[in-house]
Amino acid sequence: MIAQRRGFRSHATTAVLYAFATSLSLLFLYPYWWMCLGMFRNARQVTGDPLRLWPEQFDFSIFAEIQRIGGVPFWQYVANSFVITGASTLLGVVVTAAGAYALTRKPELPGFRWLRYGFLVTIMYPYMLLVIPVYIVVFKLGLLGSYAGIVLFLALGPIQFFLFDQFFRTLPREVIEAGICDGASEAQILFKIILPMAKPILATVALITFLINWSQWFPILVISRSPDTFTLPVALLAMNGELGSNFRGIMALAFVTTLPVAVLFVLAQRRVMEGMAAGAVKG
Repeated sequence: MIAQRRGFRSHATTAVLYAFATSLSLLFLYPYWWMCLGMFRNARQVTGDPLRLWPEQFDFSIFAEIQRIGGVPFWQYVANSFVITGASTLLGVVVTAAGAYALTRKPELPGFRWLRYGFLVTIMYPYMLLVIPVYIVVFKLGLLGSYAGIVLFLALGPIQFFLFDQFFRTLPREVIEAGICDGASEAQILFKIILPMAKPILATVALITFLINWSQWFPILVISRSPDTFTLPVALLAMNGELGSNFRGIMALAFVTTLPVAVLFVLAQRRVMEGMAAGAVKG
């Protein structure tokens, strides 16, 4: 009887906790749902009944109104977002992985220790303050206003470097020594031995980099010279004045901008959490 009561209390407690967690989740999801409803409701309807949970009607004509923003076709913003984010993610993952491996493999080389500290300091450094020096570098390279300049800027990843660095420090040195004995070069050890072993952290870094770069707007706005290289977040910000009081247009553009990252994070959140934990095993 006592065991049955304890089991009942345990199930009841679990049910209450799940109900609380569900209610809390719905509370946090409500702003996103409100934004989705904004695609079908004008400003007058929103101000008249702001807490309405269902639109008066489903009218998708707003997407026809935002087919061209700032003289640039809407599809170009979408293409720019995927191309720039994908390229910067690929480049950032490769560069930070190679850099973290080099600093982990040869920490005694001159300047390597301070270079590692510099990477870690940039995690705490306000990102906005990096725009001016990077702008000057991009200008000197003649890449201002180009896709290459934007991709190079977004490829900077101190957090990604930190995750790789912490993970590589947990790998046994015997694995690297075995590769050296087999005559493998440092590049072969990294790409054929280390990275296949680091698939969990590799996937995590790629996902984190994609999510971060997709939402970037300030660096792109600074480096770009025309709306032709704008991504969706930049278009949402820069074209806000053009859309003016078109509440539905702004909400529709915000929905399209946030949908890919929202879906990606929901599908990969467990992988991200596991990779973050794996990268923080050792300091």
